[in-house]
Amino acid sequence: MCNTENKKGKAPIGVFDSGVGGLTVAREIMRNLPNERIVYFGDTARVPYGSKSKDTVIRYSRQIIRFLRTQDVKAIVIACNTASALALEEVEKELDIPIIGVVKPGAKVAAASTRNGRIGVIGTESTVNSHMYSQLICSYQKDIQVYGKACPLFVPLVEEGWLGDPVTEQVAKRYLDELLPKGIDTLILGCTHYPLLRPLIERLAGERVRLVDPAYETAHELGLLLEEKGIANRGEKASGKEPYRFFVSDAADKFKHFANSILPYDIETTRKINIEEY
Repeated sequence: MCNTENKKGKAPIGVFDSGVGGLTVAREIMRNLPNERIVYFGDTARVPYGSKSKDTVIRYSRQIIRFLRTQDVKAIVIACNTASALALEEVEKELDIPIIGVVKPGAKVAAASTRNGRIGVIGTESTVNSHMYSQLICSYQKDIQVYGKACPLFVPLVEEGWLGDPVTEQVAKRYLDELLPKGIDTLILGCTHYPLLRPLIERLAGERVRLVDPAYETAHELGLLLEEKGIANRGEKASGKEPYRFFVSDAADKFKHFANSILPYDIETTRKINIEEY
């Protein structure tokens, strides 16, 4: 039994997203759970998920999970707000390993953080229209008003690496100008791409608005889950041959270049796979 648990503890965590946004979650796992190994999949051929139907997002998520199971992962993190909102409940019933998304951890912290009961959520159209954040926040505190704003241009701007571009600032200001007059004091970055725009959003929102980053909160929640299930890696810091492995469905070189610009770890190899085979 001890050997089995030890072996499971050393198994990697599967992390997936529609593209590069989930790297913000992988980054927080690397920082906060340094013993854990990671297998990351970015669905770069089919990004973005935010404008796709629920059925399509569920189908994509199932394919990716089937691939991650071939990598002997011990747990899975859906590092995509859209897939967390639309697919998590469905795929969770089909798995015999732990799986978490990024919506619940962010909603929980936001509900605990607000002082005036007014919370803003920015995300993709699918995430905002699902009202998943609103439902979860109100399950923690009933008297909270949640205001959602879809920001569909943020994902392609981040994917292009235009983080400090004047165009990105202009777009961000236009989006936030619809939310800030609501008097929010807490703003959820409801897409894993958005933490990469945090300095810009923070500056435009002002010091009275606290930003909640579900990527950080998810890494914290993951740590608790691994301990609870008895599958945390109690060995040394993740090292050896490829402690972090990266797979994509397209544009491997572009992904690797972007990942190396934001991760605290240099990626040497990114492998392209045909996800439609799974």
